[in-house]
Amino acid sequence: MKPAFSVVFLTTLSGAAQGLLIALFCVEATLHFGIVAAPSQMFFVVGASVSVVLGVLGLVASFFHLGHPERAWRAIAMWRTSWLSRECLCLPAFLACAFAYGVAHWFASPWSLAIGALGVVASGALFVCTAMIYACLRFLQEWATPLTMVNFVLLGCASGFTLATACAAWLAPMLTSGLATCACLLTLAGCVSRVASLVRNARLRPKSTVQSATGIKGTNVVQKSRGFTAGAFNLREFFHGKTPEALRRIKWTFLACAFGVPFVLMVTGTGVSSIGLLCAAFVTQYAGLVAERWFFFAEARHPQNLYYARAS
Repeated sequence: MKPAFSVVFLTTLSGAAQGLLIALFCVEATLHFGIVAAPSQMFFVVGASVSVVLGVLGLVASFFHLGHPERAWRAIAMWRTSWLSRECLCLPAFLACAFAYGVAHWFASPWSLAIGALGVVASGALFVCTAMIYACLRFLQEWATPLTMVNFVLLGCASGFTLATACAAWLAPMLTSGLATCACLLTLAGCVSRVASLVRNARLRPKSTVQSATGIKGTNVVQKSRGFTAGAFNLREFFHGKTPEALRRIKWTFLACAFGVPFVLMVTGTGVSSIGLLCAAFVTQYAGLVAERWFFFAEARHPQNLYYARAS
């Protein structure tokens, strides 16, 4: 498939926003059990504000994927049957909860924990809707797996907890170690699940063949031409146009930047109490997740490419 950067940024930005709000709620929940010392309210206010900003940026990015942005409101019309429509409803609901959570902490409201719980529910629903847009497409074998859901949740939470760690190093140093530990564990879990999906997808064999795509039943069919010399909609929208070598470079790049390098930076940054290293961990991880999400889309082999994307 051809990756659309508008969707790449939508899913990565909103995923980090969701993970950040979940991290904030987990911190507040532990306060009620006396596990950690209470940080200042500004930690929650700033964290919720960053979550809202990231979510809004993701929402803005999604509009660049629309041919007629003025008709975007129609996307919610099929909410009964469409995961995309449900995502369009869950994202504003999540943003409203994140905004209300920040306001509740600004005014030191006793309802902040309940509002945070609603935000976590909205975040979980948004994760499910976003992942199911792709996991429900059975004809794309690379996406039609429970690992799609697992990866969206783990990678979003990993980036959100990494960002929460950087915020804690600035506003609540006593929380840095605990959040960094959670971020490292989520990063490792995300790495394991993503590698598992790569291994699975590498073993897949297309259910369609050149024979079934062309209707020619011969056993030795070799396609020499696409049948046209100019570009076509099918090539532009369903094929990324990159070489296998380029895909391999992108795969190893995102594995290093999304998992390996951030893990080392977080461990080192926590050990020396460096805000700069922890911020670098998030920036590096987010860049790696952008590459990962691009690869996620490019890795999917649309059956129509058996006919349109082969040439001698």
